Amino acid sequence: MEGTIVKQISNLYTVEANNKLYECRARGKFYHDKLTPLVGDKVIIDDKNNYILELKPRKNYLDRPSIANIDACLIITSVKSPNLDLNLLDKLLCVIIHNKIKPIICFTKIDLLNRNEKKEIKKLIKYYQKIGIQTFSNKEVRKITKSIANQIIVLTGQTGAGKSTLLNRLNKELNLATSPISEALGRGVHTTRHVELFKYKTSLIADTPGFSAIDIDSLTKEEIKNTFPEFKVKCEYDDCMHIKEPNCVVRKLTEEKKILESRYQSYLKFVR
Repeated sequence: MEGTIVKQISNLYTVEANNKLYECRARGKFYHDKLTPLVGDKVIIDDKNNYILELKPRKNYLDRPSIANIDACLIITSVKSPNLDLNLLDKLLCVIIHNKIKPIICFTKIDLLNRNEKKEIKKLIKYYQKIGIQTFSNKEVRKITKSIANQIIVLTGQTGAGKSTLLNRLNKELNLATSPISEALGRGVHTTRHVELFKYKTSLIADTPGFSAIDIDSLTKEEIKNTFPEFKVKCEYDDCMHIKEPNCVVRKLTEEKKILESRYQSYLKFVR
């Protein structure tokens, strides 16, 4: 029987097949073949003995969070408590775009900002939208719902950014655990302990354990450059890395404030 892994806790996998849920374990051959079933995987199961027999080919997957076959990634980004981390946002965008997954940014906790801070966030939203990335506030539930329709979505972002809160707003029946920010640490406390897919209208959405670091060491400098859509301009040299090359259009556009300074600085950190 073919199904989809919708939840994993330790070595126990919940597989949805024919509108039923089966608690399955993976066959030992996966360990020997160095294959790990992931939430989102299409699988063949033995529904009598509750074993996963086969993994179907994946179209993509992420290591952190560990999930497969994603259509879009909703990046939940807190603007305060925890404070806005544009470097982490750009790093997440880098990994997501490299894996050919559609990124969607959702800014949370805008109500905690003063008037001037809100103006700066509006400028940020307009900038990311201008470079082709759908960007919303967490109050824009209708727009978010439309942007994720008929897709498998993963929510990601730093701990305490409001991923579970947004899921509860989208589907009140979920009643997922949320937790306040730790004043001592200045960041969120983990509330999500595992990856799980939830049904939301025509979509499947995965809430994931929060994290504050992501590895881009496996990407080449060229691959990193290709994940910055605003860098797709004609420089004097076709292989321009936009660092020290003469007559670099990207550096010129950054100086003219047409490319966001924080984006360019993130790029420099990543390639270095």
